[in-house]
Amino acid sequence: MVDKNIEAKLMETIVGNDIENAVKILKAGHPVAIPTETVYGLAANALSSDAVLNIFKAKNRPHFNPLIIHLPDWDSVRKYVTEIPNEAEVLAQKFSPGPLTFLLEKKNIIPDLVTAGSSKVAVRIPAHPLTRQLLHLLDFPIAAPSANPFGYVSPTTAQHVLEGLNGEIPYILDGGPCQVGLESTIVDFDNQQVIIRRKGGIAVEAIEEAIGKKVLIQTGVEEHPVAPGQLKSHYATTTPLYVNWSEDMVAQFSPQKIAVITFGKNIEDVTAEHRFQLSANADFEEAAKNLFATMRKADVCGATIILTRFLPEEGLGMAINDRLRRAVHDSKD
Repeated sequence: MVDKNIEAKLMETIVGNDIENAVKILKAGHPVAIPTETVYGLAANALSSDAVLNIFKAKNRPHFNPLIIHLPDWDSVRKYVTEIPNEAEVLAQKFSPGPLTFLLEKKNIIPDLVTAGSSKVAVRIPAHPLTRQLLHLLDFPIAAPSANPFGYVSPTTAQHVLEGLNGEIPYILDGGPCQVGLESTIVDFDNQQVIIRRKGGIAVEAIEEAIGKKVLIQTGVEEHPVAPGQLKSHYATTTPLYVNWSEDMVAQFSPQKIAVITFGKNIEDVTAEHRFQLSANADFEEAAKNLFATMRKADVCGATIILTRFLPEEGLGMAINDRLRRAVHDSKD
């Protein structure tokens, strides 16, 4: 039953760290923004279609885009899926809790709205201590896509969430800046094959090392995705972002109108307040942690365009490049 006091305050978004208040709101069927080690998520009761629908409404997210459910521990997963492949057990033992999501055959208790009609549900055990504490206080899993308006840059702080969803949700549980900064890697299992559906916070090479064999990578653009994060247009800045740009493009704009996001090297021709560095030391983990926050800063600096380049296609660089491809305004890739 919906709490009338919460319903009356629905247009007032509060930021705090009161877990009991977050539990109360979630049990009443309303969404709450929560911290994870990857990005902030917009959570609701995954077993209630009405509650999940409130996520879609707040984000203006299309219903054909599936959601990830979050659980407190791996033992809880068995309540909601029909089977767990051996390689999923191996990966869970090594990487959960953490930024790894598993696509598994769901039980009927999971609404089709959560999976966009798919027979598989995306499941993750988050590592953030505040959200793990929250999950242990609930008797249901939570569905939680990123806590931002659909298609925009993912949030890595409570302030980012407030900037995008102020007035749309009642509460933001503030757990500080996200430590990974990229969404989870998504793994699927089919006919003894492990398939990467989304590159993310766990590198492909680490997954292959854990299971002792090569994986199949299928992260292409989908009109009706089988996993979150497969839409062509995603993570986009309002300011047009270009990847693999040429030096001629810089000459077409005055330095005051260009913002540049770099990795390990700055461009001196651009005014200092419009230069943004993912990692001065070309460190992949630092770049992943800074990616979305840096994109947001570049988006509001007053530039006309944002220029960046792909990172080396290895480790977390592959996941970062995936986000840039989906954020791009006009890529030459």
